[in-house]
Amino acid sequence: MAFKKIQEQLKEALEKQGIKEPLPFQKAILSKLKGGSSVFGIAPDGAGKTTSIIISTLQKLNCAAFEEAPRALIFVKDKEAALALQSEFERFTRRMDLRIYPVYEEHNFEAQKNEIFEGVDIVIATPKRLNKIFYLNGINLGKLKLFIVDDAEFLSKPSPFSDVIRIPESLDRCQYAIFSTKFDSRMERMQDLFMANAQIVEVGE
Repeated sequence: MAFKKIQEQLKEALEKQGIKEPLPFQKAILSKLKGGSSVFGIAPDGAGKTTSIIISTLQKLNCAAFEEAPRALIFVKDKEAALALQSEFERFTRRMDLRIYPVYEEHNFEAQKNEIFEGVDIVIATPKRLNKIFYLNGINLGKLKLFIVDDAEFLSKPSPFSDVIRIPESLDRCQYAIFSTKFDSRMERMQDLFMANAQIVEVGE
């Protein structure tokens, strides 16, 4: 079954990448994300989690830039993961004017603040650096529509987990999506803290 009710520009981008039909996990989760539900997306590697993140984000942002403040925040493990996800996004956004910006410790802090201030749509960040920028008023999350964690296994460590769960405390209305290979105690804690109404979408091996 082909992708249903998605932006024409996004549909064309998928076709250019040779993606014509959703994988089982994508079929299960994309309609929920499109409908505005917060979700835990649990599936093995290769199930299409990263592509689900890209499709749902581009759909939510109407494939177009808007104002200065970011509308999507995606947490990742480290610099390598941030740059890899940015590269994946750019495969789909070549004909779009969306501004995708990676944030990680190895880059100059003041330069990151200035570049964010100039205007971004999607921020792909490590938790530690994003928190530092946020608490020094270097990023406005008041327009945020999507809060995503990719490959959330790295949240098993206390420090990144603490950095991630601090941000929702400052958000009013936002859609949350946590992607991982398993639903564990950290997921249960997030469920208690800010994802009480989230649905669990799980596809096995």
